[in-house]
Amino acid sequence: MERETTVDHLGCYDVIVVGAGHAGIEAAHAAARLGARTALFTLSLDGVANLPCNPSIGGTAKGHLVREIDALGGLMGLAADATFLQSRMLNLGKGPAVHSLRVQTDRKRYHEYMKHALERTENLELKQAEITALRIEDGRITGVETNLGGFYGAKAVVLCTGTYLGGRIFVGEASIASGPDGQHAANALTDSLRAAGIPLRRFKTGTPARVHRRSLDFSKLEVQPGDENIQPFSFLTTGRLENKVVCHIAYTNPATHKVIQDNIHRSPLYGGRIEGIGPRYCPSIEDKVVRFSEKERHQIFVEPCGMDTEEMYLQGMSSSLPEAVQNEMYRTIVGFEHLEIMRPAYAIEYDCCDPTCLAPTLETKAVAGLFGAGQFNGTSGYEEAAAQGLLAGVNAARYVQGKEGVTLARHTSYLGTLVDDLVTKGVMDPYRMMTSRSEYRLTLRQDNADERLTPLGREWGLVDDARWAAFRATHEAGEKELHRLRTTTIRAAELDEVCRRAGIQPPGVGGTAAALLKRPELHYAQIEAVIGRGEGVDDRTAGRIETEIKYEGYIARQQRQVDEVRRQEETPIPADFDYAPLGGLRLEAREKLDRIRPRNLGQAGRIPGVSPADLAVLAVAVAAARHDKEEKR
Repeated sequence: MERETTVDHLGCYDVIVVGAGHAGIEAAHAAARLGARTALFTLSLDGVANLPCNPSIGGTAKGHLVREIDALGGLMGLAADATFLQSRMLNLGKGPAVHSLRVQTDRKRYHEYMKHALERTENLELKQAEITALRIEDGRITGVETNLGGFYGAKAVVLCTGTYLGGRIFVGEASIASGPDGQHAANALTDSLRAAGIPLRRFKTGTPARVHRRSLDFSKLEVQPGDENIQPFSFLTTGRLENKVVCHIAYTNPATHKVIQDNIHRSPLYGGRIEGIGPRYCPSIEDKVVRFSEKERHQIFVEPCGMDTEEMYLQGMSSSLPEAVQNEMYRTIVGFEHLEIMRPAYAIEYDCCDPTCLAPTLETKAVAGLFGAGQFNGTSGYEEAAAQGLLAGVNAARYVQGKEGVTLARHTSYLGTLVDDLVTKGVMDPYRMMTSRSEYRLTLRQDNADERLTPLGREWGLVDDARWAAFRATHEAGEKELHRLRTTTIRAAELDEVCRRAGIQPPGVGGTAAALLKRPELHYAQIEAVIGRGEGVDDRTAGRIETEIKYEGYIARQQRQVDEVRRQEETPIPADFDYAPLGGLRLEAREKLDRIRPRNLGQAGRIPGVSPADLAVLAVAVAAARHDKEEKR
């Protein structure tokens, strides 16, 4: 006779966050900071802030997101600054819009920093348990159940399940239910989500092998040093930062590619055993060799996992080939001849939602009070996850407090672009943030994230007095310096001497400091050498000012585009608007508008399948509906 299962009621919270990866951390921290009594559940406390894919933070466009998280009062930038091993500013050979910071971080210390930061956060409790089911009553979330027979009540829940939800790892012919790094998967929750009407899909990602440092011949690898003058991620980080390690670069070769081609049938990706769709912009080495067969070599970044470990990470060489094939493949690479694999590469499949089931607040449309963030929403990457987590945490707290949810428009931030892409366009493969995804990237630079977003973070309640005071001081110093540069005149002779000493062709003319700074050959350093630096102006502020002066005309043009778009964004569409009677809409547009339920005309126009003609019909109908409503008052 089966014993009846007893469910123990173990407490009630305002907000429960499921998963303590990068999305869960920012969600729980944000909700707790806004005064919501919050619980953060994780399968293992030893896995908080794990870096299972690559031990780094930032990168192209991702660095922008980290700066935006920091500007809004999040944790990721501070943690990255406190635990980095090497720092590099990417894309310096290109324009300032695409400059992006990336750091190699100490994996263990990053975990320790984040776990301790959460433990010290008021209103936040960390709990180790697997969430197996959601409790939903009358279309609203009421709590969660654990694998240990516990029930925790909640007014809002944020799902940050990463790659653990239905996780399955593939190495050649071997396949096991597992989360990343050998942690167990969360399999039970999927059924509860389906029952709740959340549309799910199957995605896949991959991880390269970890290898032993002593088995690498670094004399045969290219050295990749860090920057001499390091810029921190956080606007609060001060003082001089120094690199602790150098990284290296290796290359595949025709012998490597032959091993892969000879064994491609043993890859579960090509053998049909993997159903999930993989990331388009971070393919496995098998994909690279097959899709780019004309290339004779592919780059591999050899990076340390930490100061107190001999594990090295081979970025750019994820694989799902059998372990024996991996050994053969890696050892064809110059410098890897005697490679010792400590953790083999693997592919991992997982469940996630169709993000068009979410509102721009990241609340699900099917269940009130249920939010999603990170890989659960179909994205790829720590930074994308953390940014969504912050927004979802803020909105979960506001939902509990009876406040209207907050959203970010595309022209305000990369986070706004990311969320708008997800909920409006949906995804066919794991979404990765790129600078090319933003049509406003010249105004959404990483150097001005605080100017754009810290006042908003203050308004939301995430930016404390210390951060606000630091921001105000930096902002005021920058404004004074801009005024000084625009009103201070420099004689040609003064500047010519400075330029000759710096090996720069003298301009031969004088003018205001700002006018001279517009010249491509001149930089703030030469101006400073003549007139000094303004009080309170640090290197980061000086760089931002130089960019704003040099690109003043382009920035003004982009701002005019923003102002035009804002007019459409300010034309709301009622939540209960009926699209069915609009005969002028094509069937595809009507169906997609009804499914996405855009909040305004701007969002409606970005839905794939909604043409300019459809938008014109909709604009007329929305205006007519608004007029009728006003007439009835």
